[in-house]
Amino acid sequence: MTTAAYDPHAFEPFAVTVDLAVFTVRGGALHVLLIRRGQEPYEGAWALPGGFVLPRESAETAARRELAEETGLSQAVVAALHLEQLRTYSEPDRDPRMRVVSVAFTALVPDMPEPAAEGGGDATQARWVPVAEAAGLAFDHALILADARSRVGAKLEYTCLATGFCPPEFTLGELQSVYETVWGTALDRPNFRRKVLATPGFVEAVPGAARLTGGRGKPAALYRAGPATALHPPLLRPTEGHPK
Repeated sequence: MTTAAYDPHAFEPFAVTVDLAVFTVRGGALHVLLIRRGQEPYEGAWALPGGFVLPRESAETAARRELAEETGLSQAVVAALHLEQLRTYSEPDRDPRMRVVSVAFTALVPDMPEPAAEGGGDATQARWVPVAEAAGLAFDHALILADARSRVGAKLEYTCLATGFCPPEFTLGELQSVYETVWGTALDRPNFRRKVLATPGFVEAVPGAARLTGGRGKPAALYRAGPATALHPPLLRPTEGHPK
């Protein structure tokens, strides 16, 4: 079939949207960035930031545009985010308005600023919400959120991302707290310490530096991020029946 013979009206049209699951660690808890919808459907419900892809933009461009519009985060902050494509959600009835296929993105980022008190676009509010409290989300966003949390948990297994959520100089206890927060499980301290220190390039000791961490014990040694970006071997999250 030649291009001239192709009839685009032979196929039912549908829309493409983007949704973003952006996580950060705040106050020892994993948070996700949510917006409160100001329009139907699901007016008043919390949802992931996102919206429709315009005819002349890519999905990633749309994701960054919608994130800036709905949350009030600056263009510089949004442009600097490393977005990872999660998956495509295409169930026929996932949006009551029409057939909508969504490309979802996720990011796990440190030191994110507060979003604007009032959202833009079809959002009336944007804020960081503890993942444990993110219930009753619009559309199929609960599924997207669950998939995204699983993805970022996996990234901590295979990359050095966790050090980005610690101070420039940190204790192994502080690093362990990041893993426990994202994975949602307690880890055995000696086992975690052994695995971290045995992983080449993960962390580097800060000579002569220590920090009091409470209690009556001696000050804890300080570390900084090492040169590695990937973990070899990976630091796998515990599974049922295996040591933490």
